[in-house]
Amino acid sequence: MNIIVCYKLIPDSEDMVIKPDGSISLDQAEQVISEYDLLAVEAGLQLVEKNGGKLMALSVGTDKLLNSKSKKDILSRGPDELYLVTDASLANADTSQTAKTLVAAIKKMGDCDLVLFGEGSGDLYFQQVGLQVGELLGLPTFNAISKIDVADGKLTVERSLEDEIDVYSISLPAALAVTTDINVPRLPSMKEILKASKKPVVEWSLQDLTITGDGKPRVDVLAVRAPKSADRKRIKIEGSPEDVAQTLIGYLSKEGVL
Repeated sequence: MNIIVCYKLIPDSEDMVIKPDGSISLDQAEQVISEYDLLAVEAGLQLVEKNGGKLMALSVGTDKLLNSKSKKDILSRGPDELYLVTDASLANADTSQTAKTLVAAIKKMGDCDLVLFGEGSGDLYFQQVGLQVGELLGLPTFNAISKIDVADGKLTVERSLEDEIDVYSISLPAALAVTTDINVPRLPSMKEILKASKKPVVEWSLQDLTITGDGKPRVDVLAVRAPKSADRKRIKIEGSPEDVAQTLIGYLSKEGVL
């Protein structure tokens, strides 16, 4: 069973700096794997361990992907191979541009049985890329997947909705986006960390994928600002539910919320 798991590097929120004017600086932020994508990596690894096959990691973005530390980090978590597509124009790529680049890379990688995604990215969390990739590849595509089993060449998956869990039988190949309920990603062992540097890494440009463009990002970031902080009112309201509700409405109206 050949599985491709797609992941994204995002700025580490611990390194975020909020300036006096409210603007946010990520200049010194280390690039880390999105925590939602780590769940997809673990899901793919568990499937390969149980059913055999190969797990391949894929990411598209700027040359920040080529950092040796980030490459070792993803490979130490289980993938047998790593594929990276880099171009300056992918710095602020929208979901459509990202999905089309991933699709071109997946086709160049060859046949695979399953493409996995996190539910969304840890920075923007649009929850669109996995669905768009599956659609462009013409595959059965599902999100909100909290359990995956394989038997007789088909997937049995559980899809978590608000008040129920749906169970589907899906033919392969397919594309799935997994939720935070699917597993707890394991920490890489020292053995896996040492093995990571010996695993193959393939680096492509957009030209290698025969994707052309004007080289300009399709999204312009005008500003990134933190919300203004405010002291809590520390108002305690007591009384019957009706009285509390009326008092609360009065406070909210006074503050201009209602």
